[in-house]
Amino acid sequence: MGRHATKIQRTEAAAADAQALNVLARGGRSFFWASHFLGRKTAYNAAHLYQFCRTLDDLADGDIADGPARLAAIQTQLERLADGKAIAEIDPALAAFLPVMKACHVPIMPFLHLLEGLLFDQGEVAIASEDGLIKYAYQVAGTVGLLMCPILGCQNRHAFCFAVDMGIAMQLTNIARDVLEDAKMGRRYLPAQWTGNLGPQDICEAARDPQGAEALAIKTAIDRLLHLANRYYESGQRGLVYLPFRAHIAIAVAANVYREIGQKLRRRQLDWTRGRAVTNGAEKTLASLTASASLAARVRQKPAYQEGLQSALFDYPGGQNYPGDTIIRGGR
Repeated sequence: MGRHATKIQRTEAAAADAQALNVLARGGRSFFWASHFLGRKTAYNAAHLYQFCRTLDDLADGDIADGPARLAAIQTQLERLADGKAIAEIDPALAAFLPVMKACHVPIMPFLHLLEGLLFDQGEVAIASEDGLIKYAYQVAGTVGLLMCPILGCQNRHAFCFAVDMGIAMQLTNIARDVLEDAKMGRRYLPAQWTGNLGPQDICEAARDPQGAEALAIKTAIDRLLHLANRYYESGQRGLVYLPFRAHIAIAVAANVYREIGQKLRRRQLDWTRGRAVTNGAEKTLASLTASASLAARVRQKPAYQEGLQSALFDYPGGQNYPGDTIIRGGR
């Protein structure tokens, strides 16, 4: 009976792994591409993290029945876990991810910050300042950088600030890529200070006249956004040396593929009115080949974090100690 039960458990686990990887392949193509450079188990764990985060996003967007209620319940359940309290009834999505959380010692606090960002996206979004933009990018993507560290086998606290910056960089790229698509959903992530406070509807109207003053103002803001993203990419890439070797390669590949999106936007003269820019197979391959150059840094002294890029995040618990002990303590 015991052997039979174990075989069933292995079969169920294999099916869950395959499903998670399929979700990653469909929804996160750049990350799926990069996952090929990881070992099988690490790739599956990363896919499970992506699947759980994707579910949270879908719940927030109302793409799943009873989304807001389930999201609130998951938030409460995560808070109870962070406090070491028992959970009477656990949401199926959280229950499915919990084995990976426990096995990899994934912290809880970044999930709570992620939920803050997802809840922020409810209704019309109009970010006011660059600090507000960075805070949002941390909530929805810098947190994922923190969550990925233990998934990739890295518990070195010196890596965490770099991981946050890598996540922020990728989110800023997403925002640059999706300006028109987001505006159609009532969201403007480009700071009001950069855009003359154009609203989402103004952006949609500006897209009809690509050479108009408002469309050109958006173009200038996207250029500024991509320059800002590069600052965070450069910081994030310095921290890759803290990761295990294969994880270093995989994240370097993912970062290069994401940065290529920005380069593609520039090759089309930042014409945001044409819709989303995506990388093709050849571009992904070229970006992957250049990722190996970052491995040379592994023979040099480990870098110290350069302060300044995360000043917008100092209002989080722990103040200027963020994102070290406070984050990790929340997951223990």
